[in-house]
Amino acid sequence: MKMVGGGDHKPRELPPIEGDFYHLGHTLTDDQRALQLKVRTFMENEVKPLVNRYWLKGEFPFEIIPRLAELNVCGVTYEGYGCPHLPFLMEGILAMEMARVDASIATFFGVQSGLAMGSIYLLGSEAQKQEWLPRMQKLQTIGAFGLTEPEVGSGAAGGLTTTAKRQGDGWVLNGQKKWIGNATFADVIIIWAKDLDDGQVKGFLLRKDTPGLDVEKIEDKMALRIVQNGLITLRSCVVQESDRLQNANTFKDTAKVLRMTRAGVAWEAVGCARGAYESALAYTRQRKQFGRPIASFQLIQNHLVEMLSNLTAMQTMVFRLSQLQDEGKLTDEHASLAKVFCTLRTRDIVSRAREVMGGNGILLQYDVARFVADAEAIYSYEGTKEINTLIVGRSITGSSAFV
Repeated sequence: MKMVGGGDHKPRELPPIEGDFYHLGHTLTDDQRALQLKVRTFMENEVKPLVNRYWLKGEFPFEIIPRLAELNVCGVTYEGYGCPHLPFLMEGILAMEMARVDASIATFFGVQSGLAMGSIYLLGSEAQKQEWLPRMQKLQTIGAFGLTEPEVGSGAAGGLTTTAKRQGDGWVLNGQKKWIGNATFADVIIIWAKDLDDGQVKGFLLRKDTPGLDVEKIEDKMALRIVQNGLITLRSCVVQESDRLQNANTFKDTAKVLRMTRAGVAWEAVGCARGAYESALAYTRQRKQFGRPIASFQLIQNHLVEMLSNLTAMQTMVFRLSQLQDEGKLTDEHASLAKVFCTLRTRDIVSRAREVMGGNGILLQYDVARFVADAEAIYSYEGTKEINTLIVGRSITGSSAFV
């Protein structure tokens, strides 16, 4: 709380800066709320002081990994293998808390805990789970998820050009993957490739020291600059049959992982928007023009209320989305609608946040410039607005508009 006032007027107490206007966080259990605040404290104290420096350099703050591991939140919804086994709602809450400070760290965590660990948890053999998940849960082993290709993004379901050919006791992989988060330093990369014999998509655990594997860091990004995205080239990489995901036999299996994690991307959008809103609100209460804080002006308050309205709608949507997931009722269209709506609204919120901050809104030191840039990446990954729109459209009309 801050006190304002002056002259003969008694200082008054300002309301707290709080993006959870409908107090959804207070519906959590005491233990869940404590975990949420524990992660918030970590992000505020350990990540926020260094994030702009690393974002500007386009480098990853490896020093935070051991402290992040101490939170014991990796693989949060999985049962066994050292994982906490908490509701999907908490996975979303934690994604929001991370993205509220930095979307790059939230993305790193989502790749590790969701896409990489999730592929093994959902589709791996018991031996594969035992080998990888306990170490990944402790962040001793880092994973990546290789689906997108240089010329194949939205069309991954039927258009993968990376190939797998059975050869004796193993498989030979050839092709390229692009935009693969964590790829430059991952110990294991989940590679999705088309089996040349049956035409089906299969998953493989590619170890970092595999001959023929080359990873080139993608430079000069305007968003999520802390995330180390890589261009992966596979030249006759040999993978043993024991490192093929034993329960990944078609793209429908791959889609199970994407369905599970797409809800998390909607939560990340909420976190990014919340961070921008709270930063903008704090700024407008401190910044003075014409002798008064600009938060006291009508046009600024209109922007702030518009931002809060969208943010509150987003939060209530993703809360219900995760409840559906916990009830076992989550569908592709549920996740897609949330991804479309939340990323669109995030774009609007970060834009308004920049606007109320005037010229200072483009300076990294005020954080909002980073939220503006990172919102663009969240808008595109895990399915574009157009693709997710068509998934929902197919559900409500009964007609598929896909090519």
